[in-house]
Amino acid sequence: MSFKNVKLTPVEWEIMETIWEIGGKPSVREVVDFAYANGEKAYTTIQTMMNTLEKKGLLKREKIGMVNFYTAARTRNQMVKTELSTLVTRVFDGSVPAMANFLLDSENLSQDEIDTIKTLLNQKEIELKGK
Repeated sequence: MSFKNVKLTPVEWEIMETIWEIGGKPSVREVVDFAYANGEKAYTTIQTMMNTLEKKGLLKREKIGMVNFYTAARTRNQMVKTELSTLVTRVFDGSVPAMANFLLDSENLSQDEIDTIKTLLNQKEIELKGK
């Protein structure tokens, strides 16, 4: 399965965010204890979801004794890029300027936020000129 075609459900995002935040090779128990300390999700539910994420190629599993330990096969940044690319393609017909225009028109931006966006655009322009 191509990573471009991988879609994450909200709960899968929660699990991946937890694994990225914990780092290393957390077990299902560590993920449950970290993300759902008040019992919001059952251990077996998270175990099933993590196995699904492994099948999607987003987690790698290592069994040590009776315990499975998981590592992320993709970084958070890689997954955000994939999700954003899908959104731009599907909703904005592949146009990043159309998406930016939509966001700028639909948000009530402060002057500080506008200044930050201008700075980011200027930095990107300098970076592109340097190539």
